[in-house]
Amino acid sequence: MIDLLERRFHEHMARHDGLAWNVVRARLDENPEKLRVLEEMERTGGEPDVVGVDPDSGEIVFCDCSPESPAGRRSLCFDKAALDARKENKPSGSALEVAKAIGITLLTEAEYRYLQTLGEFDSKTSSWVQTPADIRKLGGALFCDRRYGHVFLYHNGAESYYAARGLRGILRV
Repeated sequence: MIDLLERRFHEHMARHDGLAWNVVRARLDENPEKLRVLEEMERTGGEPDVVGVDPDSGEIVFCDCSPESPAGRRSLCFDKAALDARKENKPSGSALEVAKAIGITLLTEAEYRYLQTLGEFDSKTSSWVQTPADIRKLGGALFCDRRYGHVFLYHNGAESYYAARGLRGILRV
């Protein structure tokens, strides 16, 4: 996994300009439990890569950088409450539960928009993003995609799920 991450890091230097691999490697060596999370991100199709350093904490930020929403994390409703509310045709799970099981968090709208400055992602798929409590309380949830050269934020019922909607995650190391 380390070799794959290093190769991806060097192939996509524009995603983390000014950051050296030895800094990333040292942080991973100090936090071996995070490597398991990155392995699961990779196994489910996320193609994790470094997208920067958190300016407040100094943590190295990894994000799913697969061109489309990770294939192993699609066809999910938003959260457990939405999954439980479905009486028929339930999806296999929910985005928040899958993210928690992997050890990642859903991107915020701002993080999603930042990711889109590093490349073009979700031109055929969409990804659930963190949803404010007031929207979720009313039964809704938010997702984003990229179409027509622009990033869009949408809403849907949290119980909805589509074959082309999944989740992207963030991991701080």
